[in-house]
Amino acid sequence: MFVLDVHSRPLDPCHPARARRLLAAGRAVVVRHTPFVIRLRDRTVADSVVQGVQVGIDPGSRHTGIAVFRTGHASHANRTGLYGIQLDHRGRQIRDKLTVRATLRRGRRSRNLRYRAPRFNNRTKPQGWLVPSLRHRVDTTMSWATRLTRWAPVRTVHVERVAFDTHVLSAGRPLEGVEYQQGTLAGCEVREYLLARWGRACAYCGARGVPLNLDHLHPRSRGGSDRIDNLVVACIPCNQAKAATLAEEFLTDRPKVLAKVLRQVKTPLRDAAAVNTTRWALWRALKITGLPVAVASGGRTKWNRSRTGAAKSHTLDALHVGHLNTVTGWPSVVLVVAATGRGTYSRTRSDRYGFPRLALPRTKRHHGYQTGDLVRAVVPAGTKTGTHTGRVAVRSTGRFNIRTRHGLVQGIHHRHVRLLQRADGYGYIIRPEARHSAAFSPPPEGGGIHAGSNR
Repeated sequence: MFVLDVHSRPLDPCHPARARRLLAAGRAVVVRHTPFVIRLRDRTVADSVVQGVQVGIDPGSRHTGIAVFRTGHASHANRTGLYGIQLDHRGRQIRDKLTVRATLRRGRRSRNLRYRAPRFNNRTKPQGWLVPSLRHRVDTTMSWATRLTRWAPVRTVHVERVAFDTHVLSAGRPLEGVEYQQGTLAGCEVREYLLARWGRACAYCGARGVPLNLDHLHPRSRGGSDRIDNLVVACIPCNQAKAATLAEEFLTDRPKVLAKVLRQVKTPLRDAAAVNTTRWALWRALKITGLPVAVASGGRTKWNRSRTGAAKSHTLDALHVGHLNTVTGWPSVVLVVAATGRGTYSRTRSDRYGFPRLALPRTKRHHGYQTGDLVRAVVPAGTKTGTHTGRVAVRSTGRFNIRTRHGLVQGIHHRHVRLLQRADGYGYIIRPEARHSAAFSPPPEGGGIHAGSNR
């Protein structure tokens, strides 16, 4: 649990049992419900020994993992996970809404309407500009990084600056002077990229949840190279059955699979470039905060996770970012934070032609609540008897809907509702965290994906 002193300055986090004792003794008060933050009434930073914590961030396209951990006194490479957050982005919804808006505007301009003068002199974009769907990922991650600095004494931030080194992927050879391309980390970037490209499934049969090898479409024994467009991931039976034959010969009786494989290996690295662009923008934003920022790559994170036997998840990836020896403690639960937005500026709904068809009410708050508030409703009798906790959707009639972890409960009267936390643009769900992979054994060199055939 996050702890603040009497002046709302962050102290070291404490165990939930200790937080309950402090609240029961009247020595602390609740500042925030989710994440749970308390403020002490009788202690300041000057009266305490603050060790500090560190934050790991694993940026992603749909989800970003954030981990708060403490390092050991003897070795800063030993970590103990304290808190895990999975931040769900709404970049795809933003992209779809902008596409719809652009389509409606384009349609209106092409109709026989009044003349509208062109406005092309305001279309310049500053250097480093990101499209709104990508900017959203950076802004929401920075928002939570800033919140954590207010609730915990953050000393260092570890972030993945690149997921894949696109230069190395295109070159197909080690680069001189790049440390992670030498020794035990050699090949991790290529393996991690191929797993992401092929969805962690065999390229030939689509098998999932099995060990995957690297396979050359054009075997090296017949003049093939190690370039990324000549590599796929294949399960062990397919890899052994293909042997040193060409992919065209191996898939002769399956022309659709062959066409799919050849089409997918020719796709450009735009996905990797987009992820790298977002991570670089996040790194620059973190540097502005003044905190020490340590950077690493996705290949290093995967290698760390393979050595500790951790399960694949966004929060555990964040816990394994950067230089690491071992993990001595794991967060038992993870807080799933979904970006929901704060409503809309639009006061109308449009028809299929893009013209307004009705007006929306300007009053957002009804009976002291507004949509998005975190509430608890205790219904004593009726078909909805019980306690319901979640985000509320208000209605002017006083009958509210509450979205809980078990589903939607409709028609709860406002007199049964009690406020827990005002809406802040996010929805929260707490779920258990899987600590170790289902079939953990000492991993092979290369971080969980086998070296495969070198033919």
